Amino acid sequence: MSDRPTAPSERSVPVGVDPTRASIARVYDAFLNGKDNYEVDREVLRAVQKAAPEAVDLATENRGFLIRACRFLAAQTGIDQFLDCGSGLPTAENVHQVVQRINPDATVVYVDNDPVVAAHGRALLEENERTHLVTGDVFQPRDLLNDEMVRSQIDFTRPLVFLQLGTLHHFNGPRERPAEIMREYIDALPSGSYVAISHFYDPENEFSPVARKMEEMFLHSMMGSGTFRTRAELLELFYGLELIEPGLVLCADWWPDGPRLKELNQVQECIAGAVGRKP
Repeated sequence: MSDRPTAPSERSVPVGVDPTRASIARVYDAFLNGKDNYEVDREVLRAVQKAAPEAVDLATENRGFLIRACRFLAAQTGIDQFLDCGSGLPTAENVHQVVQRINPDATVVYVDNDPVVAAHGRALLEENERTHLVTGDVFQPRDLLNDEMVRSQIDFTRPLVFLQLGTLHHFNGPRERPAEIMREYIDALPSGSYVAISHFYDPENEFSPVARKMEEMFLHSMMGSGTFRTRAELLELFYGLELIEPGLVLCADWWPDGPRLKELNQVQECIAGAVGRKP
């Protein structure tokens, strides 16, 4: 890990940030070899790497799925408003960069409750007038859907794109609650809207043991979250939606950019995603 960029010093800690507690956004940044993370976040990465050395591919495959799905949604659906839940820290090819490259008039609203994300969000607000950040809990649908900023930027009388990418596996609570959360969101979406979800995956095959080992490391780490769900459990998240081909598949298999020249590793077999349309 010697090529990792220098992490922020204690003197540069933003207001409201606790560098002694792992953060989902900063851990994800560490998995992507970013610079906006602390030692406690990198401890989570190292712990999961003990279960699977290729653990960083959970993040890279999620990011690749995000880019391809957003590119498809911006180019093929005609929808010009995107609500991204759990946006995380800025990295290469953020949602607004992908979709506004295709449609400069598209509006993107990011939602996150991490103070570091909020600090970086100020830069997003300055980047263009069609990119916005809302501080909120993506696991509280009623509060988010009634948020004044969300309502001022997203027109719920027209179809929109709703994103939950790499978020729902971090819900701490009853195992069935993420499906209930998505049902609340989907019920509120106008007909013709699209939903994209990516999630840690237990493939229930020879790769299940590594999925469960990574889950154990996540759950017992300083972050304390990271549930791997089965195919049946993931399909419940798409309640009432018509899945776009190829349906629910490994993130690596969702419309890859080119032919596969090498086999997937064990971690790439443990994260899945899909895009669905509300009739």
